[in-house]
Amino acid sequence: MHRQHLLTLLKDYSPRSNYERETRDAITAFVKEHIDCFMRELLVGHITGSAWVVNKAMTKTLLTHHNKLDKWLQLGGHCDGDSDVLRVALREAVEESGVYDIVPHSPDIFDLDIHKIPERRTETVVEPAHLHYDIRFLLIADESEPLAITAESKDLQWVELDNVQQLTSEESMRRMVAKTHQTRHQG
Repeated sequence: MHRQHLLTLLKDYSPRSNYERETRDAITAFVKEHIDCFMRELLVGHITGSAWVVNKAMTKTLLTHHNKLDKWLQLGGHCDGDSDVLRVALREAVEESGVYDIVPHSPDIFDLDIHKIPERRTETVVEPAHLHYDIRFLLIADESEPLAITAESKDLQWVELDNVQQLTSEESMRRMVAKTHQTRHQG
């Protein structure tokens, strides 16, 4: 699997805080250490691609009420061997929302996060607790397109950026809201 493109994206990422610098460095070390970092079968953790989808005015974001985690989150998911993490984020955004008119704001990484996924048991499988090394991209979508809720989601909603904190207390979500405000005011 080709890791160099992601390593270049990580090198070019400009951290805005010590936390972001430490997260970038930890993800870089993880990618360098694990040739199979894009495979969900890597039980200690794996790279995931997330889509912070906003409307064209950058005033709303598209969130999913995740079925398994029971939290409001950005769209995204497993790479399943695909080392092009932006392509993963775009694919997951389309699959999880039913919105096809989604484009990257930039090919650069928008945000990074490492978070623990709890153990999950089914009748036949025990998936151990593990880490998601999440690479996040800012994507733009047409909020007038109809949404399609999948089995992965309890709900999908376009949420005003200033109302995101009413649905989640996740620090990474607040961070992406702040970055979106900054991006909107820069452009």
